[in-house]
Amino acid sequence: MPRRIILHTGFHKTGTTSLTTTLRANRPALKSRLAMRLPPQMRELISATRGYSTWRDPLTLIKAETRFHALLDDLPPMPRRTLVITSEELGGHLPGRGDLMDYSAMPIMLYSFWSIAQQKFPAADIQIYLSTRNQADWLVSAYWQHVKSSSMTLDLDAFLGKFHGAGDLTHMVNEIASRVPCPTHHCALEDSRHRPLGPADPLLDLCDIPQDLRDTLQAAPAENIRPDMATLLDLLDVNRTVKDPEKRVATKKAIMAKANIT
Repeated sequence: MPRRIILHTGFHKTGTTSLTTTLRANRPALKSRLAMRLPPQMRELISATRGYSTWRDPLTLIKAETRFHALLDDLPPMPRRTLVITSEELGGHLPGRGDLMDYSAMPIMLYSFWSIAQQKFPAADIQIYLSTRNQADWLVSAYWQHVKSSSMTLDLDAFLGKFHGAGDLTHMVNEIASRVPCPTHHCALEDSRHRPLGPADPLLDLCDIPQDLRDTLQAAPAENIRPDMATLLDLLDVNRTVKDPEKRVATKKAIMAKANIT
């Protein structure tokens, strides 16, 4: 049984990719203190959480619950370690995808995950950690992520008007804290980015890692950095003008390759 379980479910565009990369890079050093379940180990669960954020139907929620239960069932013994379960997609899709207006599915899923973990490991200390960001900056970052990764055709002002509420991450943190009966922690990217390990540091604060061990950990470089504006505008133009989906994807890949964007 884990000594403690940290559920980190986002939010998107708050340094979560850098956080995950830092944890993965330091996994060998942290192994005696920390067990991790990262996105590649949770693909089926993430598929279900994305689905529930879109459809909000009971069957998809049950699917997410069943797959979370299976994740816990597959854990090896870890009586003295903290278990970190982290993926921004555990809270569902990034708002702005289709008609997905906000993160309101996340409190429902987190309550289910807390309940399942509490029943399976009744003596474990279960906590939630959420990485956040200034609302205005988050909205702009989310918009350009959709332009890059999807067929978004809205201009920025229209996106801001339609999805403004989705960027109020503090409200969603409070909603989660009020609905899930366990400690809920949060830290803004504006604060965490200046720490030695960047966005990973506030999460590691919850894991009781000895300072001498933390001093040996290596920070990962920032990832998923926004492309330059000229490239972004080219991608938006492709979304608006290239109607064939396969051709649109290929054209955008060529633009991003030319700009050295992965």
